[in-house]
Amino acid sequence: MKISPALLLQYGHSLNHMYFLFVLFAAFIMAGAGNVWADDTEAQGELIKLEGLGGGAAISADGSTVVGVSRFDNDADTSPHAFRWTVDGGIQDLGHLGGYYYSAANGVSADGSVVVGDTSVAGYCCPHAFRWTISDGMQNLGTLGGRISRAWAVSADGNVVVGGSGIGNTAYSHAFRWTAKDGMRDLGTLGGKDSWATGVSADGGVVVGVSTTAGEIRHAFRWTAKDGMRDLGTLGEMDSYASAVSADGGVVVGWSSNFSGIHHAFRWTAKDGMKDLGTLGDAADSSEAHAVSTDGSVVVGRSHINRRSYAFRWTDTIKMQSITGWLTTTGITLPADIVLSYALSVCADGSVMVGDDANLWLVRIPSAARSAKSKGK
Repeated sequence: MKISPALLLQYGHSLNHMYFLFVLFAAFIMAGAGNVWADDTEAQGELIKLEGLGGGAAISADGSTVVGVSRFDNDADTSPHAFRWTVDGGIQDLGHLGGYYYSAANGVSADGSVVVGDTSVAGYCCPHAFRWTISDGMQNLGTLGGRISRAWAVSADGNVVVGGSGIGNTAYSHAFRWTAKDGMRDLGTLGGKDSWATGVSADGGVVVGVSTTAGEIRHAFRWTAKDGMRDLGTLGEMDSYASAVSADGGVVVGWSSNFSGIHHAFRWTAKDGMKDLGTLGDAADSSEAHAVSTDGSVVVGRSHINRRSYAFRWTDTIKMQSITGWLTTTGITLPADIVLSYALSVCADGSVMVGDDANLWLVRIPSAARSAKSKGK
């Protein structure tokens, strides 16, 4: 997942020494931030600020690669560019395809070798979806006949890209599924005029996103070649947004308005339907799910309490807890002036996350601590 279009509408791989990587954004800069070590040597971890990066959007399933958008001091222009960051290689400017020198990375393949997003293109007024690889660089994926397109997610092997594109000479966009063989395929809508694809299963066979209905109300959808676009409904009120899907396509997460008209994070399965994940506060507060682990068991996102945002992690056993609180149970105590406010992406086993606020951080946690927490210790 990533920074989804639904959100815009509303307003690594294991490391050495058996450490696992968390990528988070913190709401406030810690003065002189370097490493923050836990007191518990059995579950020692560290918090590292990634200097010079802007907004992270997604992390690869193996935890090795973070992608997003940032400004580069050594660039002649001042426009933001897509970046790719790896544990071994650091940050890489992915460039653009001309025009007004803009690009943004929104999704990444399981091993970090394929990046998707949108870029300005020479000769065109609006950004186009791109697919980037180490060997071939940035490829323009075109549009569905409109002026604009954006890629939001990519399959595990990097061969299926999904997103949204303008259609014809209109102001509307449709969800698309792109492959090298078939090009950009229009996935249609739920009866309305607009749709966007925000997530895709590991094999590319299941696509999720947001579409307007015949009444022009936005609903979460799940698409397959066999069944087409299926409306996932709501938590009781009008709208819902799907932001991500598990590797096998069986678990969809996002957020929906409940009977009180308040947005709550949800987790959907064919068996149980749309389940309200609650909030970090009370029922009057709101929450949004932005990513799900490979097996669908871990959901991350943000929850608002008194108009302040806090990153959360949800499992069926522990339910919703703040990521700050969860880190404390693994031996990491954050300084009081650091608030982890926005979790956007999660690694394959649920141990790696990307958050979005003011700064980009890495949190390394020992595997032993992670295992103990998963057992509720």
